[in-house]
Amino acid sequence: MRPLGALFLAALLTGATAPWPDEPSRTCFFQMLSGGDSFFCRGDLEVIYPELGDVSCSYIPKCHQYRERISREWGSPRVRYPQADKGANLRTGDIKGHVLTDYVRPTPPPRSGYHRYQLLLHEQPAHEAITLSPEERISLGSWAMESFVKQFRLGTPVASTQFLTKNHQD
Repeated sequence: MRPLGALFLAALLTGATAPWPDEPSRTCFFQMLSGGDSFFCRGDLEVIYPELGDVSCSYIPKCHQYRERISREWGSPRVRYPQADKGANLRTGDIKGHVLTDYVRPTPPPRSGYHRYQLLLHEQPAHEAITLSPEERISLGSWAMESFVKQFRLGTPVASTQFLTKNHQD
């Protein structure tokens, strides 16, 4: 038997489906971040989108229109921190509280490569009200994070994570 015939027969015997050119692959691979990008991910902070699950420390794949759906359909992800000392809401991802800025979907421009979407979890000092100035409120999160952390004495993040995605057409 020739090698191609043996490969096809092996695929049939194992139940694998061969991705023919006119049939899109049903398999979707999630690639985890590596190197410096993975170093940013610490503390098991989870970012959960529908159908995708936890995207922490990973690339958003193009398959199943995930990149398009994350930037055009799905609302804010559920954010969980299972190691939270207090507050079951943070452990389950059903966070309730005062929203400083509304969620804005990831929308990287076409042909601009991968963009990082980072989440940092800081412990709020007891009895400290955190607010944004009117300028910060209308800036959609483009204010200086370092100044914000210093102003409210938030210190080092308890946990942090990120995911990378491209424009859905790339």
